[in-house]
This record gives sequence, C-alpha cells and structure tokens, in this order.
Amino acid sequence: MTEESQTEAEELRREPPEMDPEMLARREAALRHVRKFGDPVLKSRAAEVEGFDEALRAEIDRMGLLMEDAIGVGLAANQVGLLRRFFVYRVSDEGPLQALVNPVIDWSSDEEETFEEGCLSLPQVVVEVTRPAQIRVSAQDGFGEPLKLEVDGLEARVIQHELDHLDGVLIIDRTTRAQRREAMRNLRELGSGF
Repeated sequence: MTEESQTEAEELRREPPEMDPEMLARREAALRHVRKFGDPVLKSRAAEVEGFDEALRAEIDRMGLLMEDAIGVGLAANQVGLLRRFFVYRVSDEGPLQALVNPVIDWSSDEEETFEEGCLSLPQVVVEVTRPAQIRVSAQDGFGEPLKLEVDGLEARVIQHELDHLDGVLIIDRTTRAQRREAMRNLRELGSGF
C-alpha cells in the first residue's frame, strides 16, 4: 500500500487518536442516532426520493451535522432509519458537505483498488474492500437539480460505500469470508444486538 493509499484508508476511518471530552461526548451522542448492525433497515433497499422540499433539505443538513459529530466521511439515509435514496459525504475537512439524491453509477473503471473500510453502523469493524478506482455518477441535489460527477480515489470509494447502504449492502458483504467471520465475531463480542 502506497503512502497516499495509506492516508486515504486512514481518512475513511476518521478515528482521531485522542479526542477531548467535548468531542468524545458529541461523537457518542451522534452515534446514538446511527442504526447499528442487526437493524433490518440496514439490509433494506431505500426508495427513490420524489419530493424535493424543505423537509428533505433539513434532513440533509441534520445528517451532515450527525456525520461530522460522529467523525465520519459519509452517512446514508437508512443509517438514520430513513428508507430514502440519498446520502451525505465530505472527504476533506475543508471541503463542502455533498448530498447525492437518487444516485446511480453510470460507469466504473476496470481498475480496482483494495483498501480498509470502516462504517459508523459497524462499530470497531475494519475490513478490506475492493472497489472500482474511478466512477461516473448521476444524481440530484437537495433541490432536484441534476448532478454528474466523475471521481476517483477516496471520493469514489465513499460514494460506492454509501450507495451500497442504499441497496442494503454492508462492507462485510463485500469482503473475504475470513474477514467477514472475524468481523462477525467482533460484533458479537460488542453485543451488537443481532
């Protein structure tokens, strides 16, 4: 793994080595709103968004704040109990919050990359996941305006991870049998309620 790849993998986890008490309290409070492994909503396919109203935009803003407080890089609607096809993400601290509504991958590269991924819904689970290195995505923003993105690196990985959530697919569904077995053992030890 190159130094850049290592940095991207670490960014996906967004677990700072030390957190001050205020940051830790905000993170714990945010994570209480995130559905955890074993909740059936995480294995359900989300429905298309048809109405682009203030309620949708307010939910996007709320999810952005939750994601930030939870120290995540992405958060899909079903992770907060909404079976609607949208997610938020931010791949750098300086970058704007992005929301993709009704996203569809139009194209993905033959080149693939394998990196470790974590997930706010799977506490303390990190597994290797292989994904296309570059993708082209069609979506809408919170106002229903069309978006077209062609992305690679961390942004491509985060979008694919969150889009998986909207289809009821988790990172443990995309890893090796051995890593899945280890992840399931860790989740049982944490008492994740499944």
